[in-house]
Amino acid sequence: MNKNPKPKRRGGAQAINGGNLQQQALPLPPPLSNRRRKNSNAPALSVKGAKKEQIVRVCRNATERLLALHQLISARKYPNTVRMAREFDVSQKTVKRDVEWMRVHWDLPIEYDRQRHGYYYSREVTRFPGVPSVTEAEMFALLVAHKAVEQYSGTPFHKPLQMAFQKLTGQLNSTERYSLQDYEGVLSFRPFAPEVTDMERFEAVTRAIQQRRALRFLYRKPGEKSPSGRHVHPYHLTCNDNRWYLIGYDVDRCDTRTFVLGRMSGSAVVGEVVPKPKDFNVETYLRGSFTVMKGQGDYEIVIEFDPWATDQVRGRLWHSTQRVIELPGGGSHMVMHLSGLEEIERWVLSWANHATVIKPEILAQRVARAARELAERYDKAVRAWT
Repeated sequence: MNKNPKPKRRGGAQAINGGNLQQQALPLPPPLSNRRRKNSNAPALSVKGAKKEQIVRVCRNATERLLALHQLISARKYPNTVRMAREFDVSQKTVKRDVEWMRVHWDLPIEYDRQRHGYYYSREVTRFPGVPSVTEAEMFALLVAHKAVEQYSGTPFHKPLQMAFQKLTGQLNSTERYSLQDYEGVLSFRPFAPEVTDMERFEAVTRAIQQRRALRFLYRKPGEKSPSGRHVHPYHLTCNDNRWYLIGYDVDRCDTRTFVLGRMSGSAVVGEVVPKPKDFNVETYLRGSFTVMKGQGDYEIVIEFDPWATDQVRGRLWHSTQRVIELPGGGSHMVMHLSGLEEIERWVLSWANHATVIKPEILAQRVARAARELAERYDKAVRAWT
């Protein structure tokens, strides 16, 4: 008997839902009989679950056939070679070989009931071979993935991600599914101020990237009152701090730029096919940025944090180049290398009086100027209130 057969592929395979099993890359039984098969529309197999009847349509693929056998036997439907041969349009010998394969190679306790004229399991089988077990750590990781999906609410990714998660958890047995439900109240993601994305524009951008086509759209830079037209060869779409950014080559400005999707207006028009440069890599492009905005400089940044802020920044990766140097008294210095100052300036200001710029001087001057303007603004506000 050939132990590594290549089954004939006939027709498309569909999942078997009754046992929450999806098609797996499983070892297959010996080849189907080479006799000529007639074309027939095989009727659906009815499998009764614990609460309601579910209809399972099967194809002639060997893996699907084995899954169907397991499903019917587990449901105590007592399938036999005559019925299975008719449903799958194969010979009874092929079905017998399937049963023997399941006994020998998968150690399934299949027996034949002469009174019911069908196969059954002589002991409980809780898992079909080929479906991996899930550890507690993996279960928690699945939950994290499930909760993380909510961060993509409002984008075209949300529904496909939910469906993918359901397919993954559909392979778990009933005990593991209940365990996953028990974890529901343990963990949550709470995105702060998620960006409301225009779905039509978002889909146009993703389509242009996938098809490597140019984009034309109206874009307003920060502080500008009216938008201007942009002609862009799109390279990459990324989400950072709950905002979506498009990275692409601005044709009119002859430079690679980063665009905030929320600052686009009107419709994004997908145009001609454009080549994507072979040397573009998003990790390389963003290496010098603090988050997503790339600059043209090369700055060594040194920020001093007081003890309170040090407790907040310690143990977190803020940038790939960062080094944290502990200071006597509980404070610290954070050192990193960046290509621009705009993003790091806003970040330093967000720490108020808990952070002080040590280097470079130009960053210290920018933060000092912003602090003076804030002080003047609030002095006026306080005098007005009094």
